[in-house]
Amino acid sequence: MVFTLEHHDPETYRRKARMISFAMAGQLIIFGLLFSMLLTSTFGSSFWLNALGVLLGLLATSALFAALRERPWMTEVRYVWQLKHHLSQVSGYLSQLRKAVEENNRTALDLLTFYHQGMAQLAELNGRTTDDDSERLAEKMQIKIKREEMGLPPQVQSIDTNDLQAFKRG
Repeated sequence: MVFTLEHHDPETYRRKARMISFAMAGQLIIFGLLFSMLLTSTFGSSFWLNALGVLLGLLATSALFAALRERPWMTEVRYVWQLKHHLSQVSGYLSQLRKAVEENNRTALDLLTFYHQGMAQLAELNGRTTDDDSERLAEKMQIKIKREEMGLPPQVQSIDTNDLQAFKRG
């Protein structure tokens, strides 16, 4: 699956993410209370019926959220979820990718470049500083130098996560 890095305004993303989080928390509370009240009024008061009501509230909130996730106002939040998913996929192969970069494997170089770009973008969108330790900075510099040596652009715009299949997961 091809994933392309996009630019999104960090302030807009954070504002929408907060708004959506509060709305979903509110919906969970309302649905949980509603289902709990319905169950306890029908079958009598019980801890397990209240817990079942909360679980049903969680399921209803999740279903509503799944139905709304393709809406245009969810663009930034949906993008960040996809970015996190792809970064997670790549992170499962980091040791193999690092070995392949030592052998000048272009695919591994592109995937590691994407990983570093994605981590930096995620930190920016979340309003955090990147936790670049000396190892990560050295790896970024090594990748930059290798890309220059191979005549590749300094950044990648998209990756195909199917390329990860060429590397054995460790």
